[in-house]
Formats: sequence, structure tokens, C-alpha cells
Amino acid sequence: MGKIFLYYGTGAGKTTNALGLALRCVGHGLKAVIIQFMKGRKDIGEYKVMEKLKPYYEIYQFGRRGWVDLRNPSETDKALAKKALEKAREVLKSKPHLLVLDEICLAAYIGLVDVQEVLNLLDEVPEETDVVLTGRYCPPELVDRADVVNMIVEVKAPREIYTRIGITH
Repeated sequence: MGKIFLYYGTGAGKTTNALGLALRCVGHGLKAVIIQFMKGRKDIGEYKVMEKLKPYYEIYQFGRRGWVDLRNPSETDKALAKKALEKAREVLKSKPHLLVLDEICLAAYIGLVDVQEVLNLLDEVPEETDVVLTGRYCPPELVDRADVVNMIVEVKAPREIYTRIGITH
């Protein structure tokens, strides 16, 4: 079975870490598939680069353009997250080198997906595939299940929200 890597915490860079691993795979001619939970913006760099990096890079989004209400997620958000899990299960059948489940930790933490369903999915990971899980908050069961866990914490940040194309999106 492949290794499970987990990047979580309140600091910035979780998705960026996962995308860096995907880029390394692509550079070696290996397949990387990214499935984004709760994200639906097609104007972000990691989505826009897909055409340039085919056939080694695929990205699928299962979210709306707006924010998910973390305290009271909608039925639409839950349905999209369920579709993302189904897509992940389908992707694993093709045995990619890397599968990134971006924001799955937060999705499980707020109840968009059941933690046990995520654990069941991880039990299906073939030996050829490594998996990266990301998300701001993470259920302890996923921390326990992962082989490598990195907590990303914010040490210092500007007071104003910093956005720059190519850096933050």
C-alpha cells in the first residue's frame, strides 16, 4: 500500500505542499490526480495549468464558487463532497502515482463526508499510489491513519489579506 501524507493546520501552504509533490511527479513523467473538495474556482493556477501538463496531471473540483458554511454545510455541499469521494474511488482504480485529496480533512471535520468513509477509501489505496490529504482542521482518526503528518502553523503574516496571482491563487 502507498503512503498517506497529511498536511493540516491553520497556516498557509497545505495545498501548495501537495501541488509541489504533484509537480515533482509530473516532472518524472508520473501521473498525479488532484481532487479538490469544497473548491470550485476555475481561475486558480493549479486548475489553469491542467491543459499544459496533460496527460500526467489531472484536477477535479467538487465545490461551488462561494464559501462553505463550516457550521452548517448545505445539502448541495454534502452532495458535492460525496461525488468527490466517488471520483477518488474511481481514480484509484487507474493506480496513479499520486492522488491529492485537497481539503478532505476539513470536509471530514465539518461533516461533509463521514470520517469512516475516508478511512475506507484509504484502505483501498493500491501499492503504486501515494495519497496526500490536506485541510485546515483534521479529525484525529485521519492523523492516526496517515504515515507522514505535517502541521502547518502560521508564525507570521501581514495584517491585511495578501492576494497575488501565482502566489495565493
